[in-house]
Amino acid sequence: MKTGLFFGSFNPIHIGHLNIAQYIINETDIEKVLFVVSPQNPFKSENELWPFNKRFELVKKSIEGNPDFDVTDIELQLPLPSYTSQTLEALENLNQSHQYSIIMGSDTLTGLDKWKHPEKILSYPILVYPRNKELNNPFNDRTNIRILPCPILEISATKIRENLKSGKSVRYQVSDAILDELNNLHY
Repeated sequence: MKTGLFFGSFNPIHIGHLNIAQYIINETDIEKVLFVVSPQNPFKSENELWPFNKRFELVKKSIEGNPDFDVTDIELQLPLPSYTSQTLEALENLNQSHQYSIIMGSDTLTGLDKWKHPEKILSYPILVYPRNKELNNPFNDRTNIRILPCPILEISATKIRENLKSGKSVRYQVSDAILDELNNLHY
């Protein structure tokens, strides 16, 4: 099965993530998008992340009912912080019949050289969605990197968290399935 791996903290998941995942299902040969929720991103402080179980449940609720989406907590079984290269190895060992592609934003692509074992990551097909109008691909010589003409949605988890803290609405920024839960969070 051709599976797109959508890695992220999902702090929280929002409609931008969901739109990108659905675009990939609709417009590529990917058959399933697997959301890989990271317990601890090496580039983020633990203090800025909501608890893993909360983020995982929010992803699960947001994708419920969509047979093309799934979520995994595989990174909980791996050493922290979470490194994509280790997760890829674990997923390959677990599901050898799957053909994996990596889904990432253009901002991630430009910083990929700072990641642990970037060559391992670059050995996979990579589907890149634009985060802004200016797209800089430092790996132009790679044929396995495909820049997708996805619509650019100016939605960020950081802004959603800021809105929630200040009591502002996040309606239409997150799925309705998690809206009430997010509005009832206490800071």
